[in-house]
Amino acid sequence: MKEKKQKEKKIKPKLTKAERRKKAIDGVLYWTVLNIGVLLLAAGVLLFKSPNNFATGGVSGISIIIAKYTRGTFFTQPVINFIINGVLLIIGFIFLGKGCTFKTAYCSLMYTIEMYAFEQIFKVTGVELPLTSDKFMEFVYAMLLTSIAAAILFYCRASSGGTDIIALIVKKYAKMNIGVALFVSDFLIAASTFVIFDVTTGLYSILGLLFKSVLVDYITDGMGRTKFVTIITSHPEALSEFILDGMHRGVTTYKAVGGYTGEEKTVIITVCKRREAVKLKMQINRADPTAFVIVTNSNEIIGKGFRSSL
Repeated sequence: MKEKKQKEKKIKPKLTKAERRKKAIDGVLYWTVLNIGVLLLAAGVLLFKSPNNFATGGVSGISIIIAKYTRGTFFTQPVINFIINGVLLIIGFIFLGKGCTFKTAYCSLMYTIEMYAFEQIFKVTGVELPLTSDKFMEFVYAMLLTSIAAAILFYCRASSGGTDIIALIVKKYAKMNIGVALFVSDFLIAASTFVIFDVTTGLYSILGLLFKSVLVDYITDGMGRTKFVTIITSHPEALSEFILDGMHRGVTTYKAVGGYTGEEKTVIITVCKRREAVKLKMQINRADPTAFVIVTNSNEIIGKGFRSSL
């Protein structure tokens, strides 16, 4: 006789009212930040990149190049962007499955809608692009806005789709490093501007590609930076109480013996935001001025009280 295996149902622990409220607030903040990132991306591309033909890669770069030959027709840059992203999303769903998430589709759609909205507003108000005659100033703002936007989207575990999908497919089937795949595709798009536009635009596009790759990494690291604090103290009670009740952070403690003095002390480990680390150091000075403190930077902490695995 075959024995029937009973499947155990996973019972999720019930959240308290405060935890539900915090989860709801975190969700609202997450989607607000995500939409700010998409808005900055659309503004940077349509206000600064597109009018100056700064094709630094990605679908925006491809749409800038194609739009040069379709001006005056229905196929404006937002329309071209929408078509390419739509095709790439379909390809992504076919080849990657869950690799193309709802967030990528959402960001791609909102990015296109916002670009189209900007375009219509400018037509109604009579705003002419580019906004200034200073090409270098336009270049700086183009790279700043799009780099900040990309960093926000990466931090939110999302992307605007585009060539990111192609890079993921290449990585899956060709076993190529995703960073190399992205750089190769973006470099070819940027390099084509030497032929399609002019040498100055080509140089700006190549410089923008390099500038953006560095700036995105720098901003992303800065957004996730927190403090990892190790405290070696003879007064652990006062410090632990302050961290738990005053800062609402967790602590890990254990006993340690000094190799030189042979004295037993308590080691307290905690992680906190930068502004909280300042308060903690002030409390350490008050509670135990002789404490030995090590404060290190951490670019990313995943867990309760910090960042979920979104």
